[in-house]
Amino acid sequence: MSLRFKNLDGSGPHPLSNIFKWAVGDKLAGKRRKSPGTCVMRRVEPDPAVLASPPGPGEGARLTWLGHASWLVQLDGVSLLIDPVLRDSIPGFIRRNVPPGVPLGQLPPIAATLVSHNHFDHLDLPTVRQVGAPVVGGLGLTRYFQRTRLAVTELDWWGSTRVGPVTVHFVPAQHWSRRGLKDINETLWGGFVVEGSSARVYHSGDTAYFDGFHEIGRRFPGLDAALLPIGAYDPEWFMSKQHMNPEQAVRAYEDLKARHFLAMHWGTFKLTDEPLDEPPQRLDAEWKRRALPAEPLHVLAVGESLSVRQG
Repeated sequence: MSLRFKNLDGSGPHPLSNIFKWAVGDKLAGKRRKSPGTCVMRRVEPDPAVLASPPGPGEGARLTWLGHASWLVQLDGVSLLIDPVLRDSIPGFIRRNVPPGVPLGQLPPIAATLVSHNHFDHLDLPTVRQVGAPVVGGLGLTRYFQRTRLAVTELDWWGSTRVGPVTVHFVPAQHWSRRGLKDINETLWGGFVVEGSSARVYHSGDTAYFDGFHEIGRRFPGLDAALLPIGAYDPEWFMSKQHMNPEQAVRAYEDLKARHFLAMHWGTFKLTDEPLDEPPQRLDAEWKRRALPAEPLHVLAVGESLSVRQG
């Protein structure tokens, strides 16, 4: 199969035989770990009046976790959404375990929606259409918005665009893309570095652990926050090509040399076999095993905000 896009190491997605083995064969054979489809999640109700006033120039960035990989990132008077999936479910009959941190109707005016890739748990077209903001994403993404009036900016890896006073950089990730039967790796996947006057924030998108974290950290020194996925890793033989486990996420954080680690991509949708609440437990254990200082680690409640700024 000829693929339009590949990872930095030349790899593509699993062959269909591996997908069948994971989705059907191992399930029928009873080889997959069974765990509940729900768990108790901490959740806070953010103040809409606070969110309506983004930090201004020189005031750093406010990061609000909306659940899964969805974030409200506010800096320099601008509000951005990253990978917003704010409906009750995603295709495949996968319902939310916890409501979104900020409902659609309570979002502040959004300057741009950043989409890391086209998988349904990161690109929810009804959510993006209702938000109504211009879209920034990887090469090929425009095809999904041809029936809308939304402006789309496509970026290659290491490409950049401006959203008002803020610069958005699209950076590599170790993943893949697919939304239909015939579009495997036809659109580019990646992460984002959002750069303002007094804060620089990295959102990895979906990614496995890869050497690219070193290069992202080198090109963007002084990252104030790294928003990194810690869930959807079991079984390892299948998921490690596309997702990190908590231990790998800590390695990525150290490679990036970021000041703060913010956990994401856990607890919201039951996508894989580990218990929904296992990822932060393993993250905490790995953090302590490495004897890392406690202050930089943040496992936010859904709806909770953290402010960061250049030190």
